Amino acid sequence: MTQTSSPRELTLRGIILGALLTVVFTAANVYLGLKIGLTFATSIPAAVISMAVLRYFSGATIQENNIVQTIASAAGTLSAIIFVLPGLIMIGWWVDFPYWQSVAVIGVGGILGVMYSVPLRRALVTGSDLPYPEGVAAAEVLKVGAGVGGEEENRKGLAAIVAGTGVSVGYTILAKMGLVAEEAAKAFRFGAGGTAASTSFSLALIGVGHLVGLAVGAAMFIGLLISWVVLVPHFTAGGPPEGTELAAFVSGVFRQKVRFIGAGTIGVAAIYTLLRVIGPIVKGIAGALAASRARASGQGASLALSEQDLPIGLVGAVIAASMIPIGLLLAGFAAGGPIEEHFATVLIATVLYVLVIGVVIASVCGYMAGLIGASNSPISGTGIISALGIALVLAVIFGRSVDPVATKALVAFALFVTAIVFGVATISNDNLQDLKTGELIGATPWRQQVALVLGVVFGALVIPPVLSLLNTTFGFQGAANAGPEALAAPQAALISAIAQGVLGGSLDWGLITLGAGIGVVAIVIDEVLRKSGKGALPPLALGMGIYLPMGLTLLIPVGAVIGHFYNRWAERAKDPALAERLGVLAATGLIAGESLFGVVFAGIAGASGSPTPMEVVEHNAFAIPLGMALFAGAIGWLYSATKRAAQR
Repeated sequence: MTQTSSPRELTLRGIILGALLTVVFTAANVYLGLKIGLTFATSIPAAVISMAVLRYFSGATIQENNIVQTIASAAGTLSAIIFVLPGLIMIGWWVDFPYWQSVAVIGVGGILGVMYSVPLRRALVTGSDLPYPEGVAAAEVLKVGAGVGGEEENRKGLAAIVAGTGVSVGYTILAKMGLVAEEAAKAFRFGAGGTAASTSFSLALIGVGHLVGLAVGAAMFIGLLISWVVLVPHFTAGGPPEGTELAAFVSGVFRQKVRFIGAGTIGVAAIYTLLRVIGPIVKGIAGALAASRARASGQGASLALSEQDLPIGLVGAVIAASMIPIGLLLAGFAAGGPIEEHFATVLIATVLYVLVIGVVIASVCGYMAGLIGASNSPISGTGIISALGIALVLAVIFGRSVDPVATKALVAFALFVTAIVFGVATISNDNLQDLKTGELIGATPWRQQVALVLGVVFGALVIPPVLSLLNTTFGFQGAANAGPEALAAPQAALISAIAQGVLGGSLDWGLITLGAGIGVVAIVIDEVLRKSGKGALPPLALGMGIYLPMGLTLLIPVGAVIGHFYNRWAERAKDPALAERLGVLAATGLIAGESLFGVVFAGIAGASGSPTPMEVVEHNAFAIPLGMALFAGAIGWLYSATKRAAQR
């Protein structure tokens, strides 16, 4: 396919629609993320809305709808910057979010993330067998909407998506009303200490598990067991202090100790992942250079679609040029404080840090997105690693014997730098997912990369005023202006505590070292399994299982097992390819339903100012058993219906 025969793709109407969706989705994600610590994937909701709108215009194409979802998903994912920036309010350095300074931090970090992900596309998308569950799901939604695959197959495919979406939305509505449980948790004595079992009743996580496969699901489950069967009971030995409930004690130990161990495991697994993909990355850069030479010699039109990235020379120039506004931002932020004494040293060290850690973080986050999906990746874990790194750099320069006022300034500076790196993390986490979708539906990479940059710009313009509004209205827990309805912003609190712990000398390095040791053991096992041909144990997935709360991880292995047995059945069906695809589409529907309703619910919650605006039953004694029965019944019905459709 040449550029001259490309279908309609990067259009003005698509850009405008993407920008409008950005405003809605970003505002919803910022509110939800600060309230409960979770954000929702915006790719599929944006694709569905785009198809519904553009079908009324002539000449709409699947590639044009893909551009809309690319813009909206990039901006929606960028809202994860809320996991860092509110920390500056919490420690008392800012009283509000200065608009242009915030826009610049978010925008520069996000654009760097786009640029870093250009060569990564070749390494982690076209040259990789990573599952990319959400990227595949978005592509399937777009294909069904565009009628790809023939009338009969698409009729069945659409029915599978609608069925999955229906049961997912239906259960979520009942849960928000309080009629069935949204989650279940029970703390109990275990050995010399205590532990807990918990799960969210999220059908989207079942869908994610189906799409990521058994190896990733098994690794996450092993990580979960290490966390809740070994580590939590060990650190709770002796029971809770007088007057503290067991559940609160167990939860506190997990947050204050076990998550740091998980961060150590993720850190080692990240280095291992980078070493594994460094060869493909180098090949990707070499391929990009070859494509650039072909363009220069006038052969650009003959390049295969998969080779049509943004020119690598332009990418390098943008990365280099980005260091200028980063330097100016750092200078403005440090003005008048103790950092000015060593500013030249700090500036050089920080810019080099952003350059280097940006490559590492982009690679690791892209790999995580390929492994379990963008919305399930432990992005806050990479935020911890980033905050640790820059805090250590500052500790080396200034030492640890500084006064409290100077320490506060250093912590604020560390958070500001982490915010820039976090922009790289969030965008590279989303971009490769979007680029996988583009590959599956025949999109032009460079056009999608331009759309990603536009999404970053739109998101950067929208996020600061939403943050300011929420800060004024509610405040953040721990901040001076926090009201009774203050937002928890749990990740921002955790990352702020990390920076304060390093620079104040109170961080327990033993926890991180223990996590690193677990990561090394996981790497050895993974290598042995791969070389023997007996499977794999992805260390990064294991680290996620330790780091993430059980409520967010338990159902992914369950979904992986369900998907495994469904696919084994599909191999025996009369049309195995169709049967397997219908399973993928049903799982896609589960993800789509919860994502779509997430947008609606966040809007309702924001408008009402209540975290439970749909609740009609406050205390339902039967919510958990009824929820378990309905949840299991919904899964059983969906997969049975999908099998019947495949057999007809």
